[in-house]
Amino acid sequence: MKINVSSETGTLRSLIIHSPDSGIGRVAPSKAQDWLFEDILHLETVRKKEYDYYVKLLMYFLDPGKIKGRISDIDSPANDREFFKPSKPGFHSSDKVIEMERLLSEILEDEMICLKLTSAVCAIEGCSYALQTQLSKTPASELARVFISGTLNSEEMIFPPIPNLIFTRDIGIVINDHILLNKPAKKARARETLLARYIFFNHPIFSEYRNKILEIPDTVKYFLRPGDDPGERTTIEGGDVMVVSKDHILIGCSERTSSSGANEAIKLLFERGIAEKVTVIKIPPKRDYMHIDTLFTQVSRNTWVVFAPVATLQPYKGKEAIDYLSEKRNKEKPEILQFRKDRLDKPETFPCLEALLKDISENDLNSGEETRFIYSGNNEFPFDAREQWTDSCNVLALKEGVVLGYDRNDKTIEAFRLNGFSIIHAGELLNGLEEGKINIQTINKTLILMPSAELSRARGGFHCMSMPLHRDEND
Repeated sequence: MKINVSSETGTLRSLIIHSPDSGIGRVAPSKAQDWLFEDILHLETVRKKEYDYYVKLLMYFLDPGKIKGRISDIDSPANDREFFKPSKPGFHSSDKVIEMERLLSEILEDEMICLKLTSAVCAIEGCSYALQTQLSKTPASELARVFISGTLNSEEMIFPPIPNLIFTRDIGIVINDHILLNKPAKKARARETLLARYIFFNHPIFSEYRNKILEIPDTVKYFLRPGDDPGERTTIEGGDVMVVSKDHILIGCSERTSSSGANEAIKLLFERGIAEKVTVIKIPPKRDYMHIDTLFTQVSRNTWVVFAPVATLQPYKGKEAIDYLSEKRNKEKPEILQFRKDRLDKPETFPCLEALLKDISENDLNSGEETRFIYSGNNEFPFDAREQWTDSCNVLALKEGVVLGYDRNDKTIEAFRLNGFSIIHAGELLNGLEEGKINIQTINKTLILMPSAELSRARGGFHCMSMPLHRDEND
């Protein structure tokens, strides 16, 4: 299997996802924020009326042979969603749209890996020896579900769920032909990180790349530092890493990625010869932003969707009740430092995010066209902030200029339309593909709208819900 990602918008060929599991349906209100959710979600709505559209569209774009002509059969109540369930005979088993749970169950078939991983999970979760023994004898497919949902025998919760696993971007990111594993900031993501590490180092599809897996080390002797807080922790998550070209990587310093984590990543990328330049974007460590991909993502080589209040130096279009000359407001603007492998001691700076993105489009990607910015909420307060909160800036490019976004962000959709994009709902697109009225090859400059009433409340868009393994190189 080929693994290579050298852009954000090259045609997507394979990725890892994780469909919402039963653990999401067991998140208690009192624990939601501890588990990094803003609210509790209705599981069946998330699955059947929202996320299933995502899977079907991915299959149509990446692995059409396994879905074309089958939609009515797949959606039949008699099939009980078997197409989407890794443990069922009717599961799609795509090697292009790859389900995380399937990879986990496959490595657990190896007795030694099963014992090691079970011991590691039980150590993290403080399980009894008796429970560890019981789990080690559980069939692989069932054990994979237990490790993800925290539920034994579909009823008994034995440890917390890991609902954030649907955001597979954060478990790791492919940079050219290397895989950078995350180092999470929050305890709630420790188990999913452990599972991901075992998958990448042990699953056969990654066997050719094991010497190209990058792990971020901790700060040297951090455990000897005085006090309860051992200094700045070394953390990095995939939502703060973007591969904008084969030579240029963006890394955000945010609520989830520390300066130490960014620094260690830069050293690894330069020492291994993976990149020629790395740009660090320091954003306020606040829940509203979380990662840099909540503030901007790329639509095509010359087009970006961005959150204007932190991206631009231009006068603000809306009428927000905030003084943009105040010290507080100035701190919202990112600090941007660009490091080159051949002159680390002299980083280049950019006055604002728009200036950086314009430079990437014109000089890294040679777009040859005017750089365009599509603004969250069409740059109108309060819609810009409302829709940034529901991930208007977190879109996933299936190919150049064709992106997935949420249908609830009305003003942002209007901004796409004003910038010449066609707008189509996922259901309408799937019907057109099934009936042969729409050809995937001819779809361009399009925003595909995904149903989002429940899914968006998990605080992550489709950029978050994807870990691309292979994209075509930009021409």
